Order: sequence, then C-alpha cells, then structure tokens
Amino acid sequence: MAPSDKPVRHDRRQFLKQSGVITAAALASTTLPGRAATTDLPALPTNPRTQSAMPTRNLGKTGYKVGIFSLGGQAALERGNNFDVAVPIINRALDLGVNYIDTSSIYGGPARWSEQYVGQVMKTRRNEAFLATKTKERTRDGSMQMIEKSLKLLNTDHVDLWQLHDVGTATDVDQIFAKGGAMEALVEMHEQKVVRFLGITGHYRPEALMDCIHRYPFDCILMAINAADPHHYSFNDELLPLAVEKQMGIIGMKVPARGRLLASWTPPPVSEQAHSWEGVVIADRPGPLKMREAMYYTLSRPVSTVIIGCDNIGQLEENVQLARDFTPLNDHQQNELATLAEPVSKPALFFRFFERS
Repeated sequence: MAPSDKPVRHDRRQFLKQSGVITAAALASTTLPGRAATTDLPALPTNPRTQSAMPTRNLGKTGYKVGIFSLGGQAALERGNNFDVAVPIINRALDLGVNYIDTSSIYGGPARWSEQYVGQVMKTRRNEAFLATKTKERTRDGSMQMIEKSLKLLNTDHVDLWQLHDVGTATDVDQIFAKGGAMEALVEMHEQKVVRFLGITGHYRPEALMDCIHRYPFDCILMAINAADPHHYSFNDELLPLAVEKQMGIIGMKVPARGRLLASWTPPPVSEQAHSWEGVVIADRPGPLKMREAMYYTLSRPVSTVIIGCDNIGQLEENVQLARDFTPLNDHQQNELATLAEPVSKPALFFRFFERS
C-alpha cells in the first residue's frame, strides 16, 4: 500500500517532521527480528461474551467496543511466582466477558511477572483480548528493547496498545520527544504494525500529560480518576476535557486508590510510602466509600473503561457484576461521593505527592 493510502500514519509523520521533534531518519523502519515490516495486523480482538456481560463504550476513535470493566495487570498479576492464582484470574476474566487487559513492562519487577502471566493465557486466547502494555523507558533504544521483550513474554507478534508509562513531569516529556527519545520507538513500531495504537499514561500531575497530547495525536490515555481527584491536582478540570475533545480512548485507573477509599487506614508519611507505594492497605474499619460507589463515580465520568487489579476470582466476579449493573450517577451524586472522599483524599492520591524532578 502506498503512503498516500494511509492518511492517519502520513499525518502523524508530517506532524512530527513539522514540529521538529523527530527527524525523518528517526522514522525509518527498524524491523524487529523475525518480523517483516509489511505484515498486516489481524482484525481487532473479539470476545463473544462481552456484549451480554456488561455495557460497552467506544475506545475513542480506535473502532473498538470495550467493556466498561477491564482487568488491570497489578494486584495478583504482579506478584512473583503466582501463576496458580494469576493465570486463573485472567482466564476467568475472559470467560466473564472482559475484553481489555492492561499490563506493563515494569509490573512484577525485573522478571516482568505480569506480562508472563498474561502471556500464558495469550498463547491460546490472544484474539479475545485487546492487549495493552507500556514502556517506562524514555529513550528509543531502551523502549525498543522493552517492546521486543514484551512481545516474547506476551506470546504475541503485536500489541493493540503501546503506552508511555507514568508521564509526570516536563523532564519526562522533554526526554520522550527529544532526538533518540522514546517517541521514536513508538512511531516506528506503529509504522511497522507491531503496535496497533499508541497511548500515554499518568497519575502524578495533569500538565505533562496535556503537553504530550498537544504534541502528538495519541489514540488513548490511561489516567488516575477517582472520587478523591477533585481535591488535589485534579485530572477532571482540564486534562479529561482535553482528552474528550481529542476523541481519545480514556481508561480510568486508581479507582479505589489501592483500597484507600474503601478502608480507614492511617498511612505512614508520603516519603515512606514512596518506597512501598503499591502496598496493600491494612484496614481495621470501613472507609468512606464502597467498591460500587468508587467504580460508579469513575464510570460516570466520560471514560471508555476502568482497569482494576484483582487479588482473587471473587473480587473479579464482584467487579464484573458491578459493571453489569451500572447506571450513571448524576452530578449531584458524584459531588456527594467526592465530598465523602475528601477526608482521605491525600492518602487516596498519595501518588501525586511524591517529589519528582
């Protein structure tokens, strides 16, 4: 197919050339070992159970209909040597109609346990799940190494969404879009049809994510949205409307804030949390919200889906049932939940208070 027959990719190439961010030489295809640059992507995944399992929404302009609950790649899916728990959760999620799975090259540490578990299931069920992974690397070469390893661990020759992981500061953005930066790898892999769509993720502060969206027409954004959000460095105020304006697929995360909205818990100082910030909450009494309220708050915002990690199949089944029963909250109901969350809003948004350069 001639370049003129691919207007979307051509526009992206022109955008980057005109902005001076990525040179034409940097956009030259660098084929991964064993893969032809002309390989066509298969059709979008289809889980036949999704339509009857839960409501679906458009994943932005991707053409994909995503179930409103999706499986996150943390919790049981990031713990080491946890195949006996994690793999059944993933299989059960697909059986229940979940059609989007999120993971990352850093979930589960250097062994990348999360991608390993997902890859075990993808060996036989790849066409049932929209598969998203990420690179935390800020350079082209580092990100190319990440995607090559991701493909191997995930047992696939392509991912549906490749994302820049945890973009939080102006320094992140400058590194990503510099010559030799990670953006070169994302564009190359998109051109080479190793990745279907491109995205960004973040939970720290909104400004860097907005800068990325202005610099490049990303397909999707994964962002932290929960009932505590309006109280500190809100993503709802400007970032979410911008993503809606750009018709991006919007994936909500940190929905129960790792349990901090669901349980009363006196956390250690933020400086200490930075060393174990994904730790499990040890609760001795109920928190301000229940899981239903936490999920319904985020789903009542203009998101495509929410990703939630699960510790066991019981949690997974509860979340799918909540998605099946979902009815949107009105503005007054959402404001009431935000008010209830205010007393625990700092612990619930702990990830916005770490010092970053």
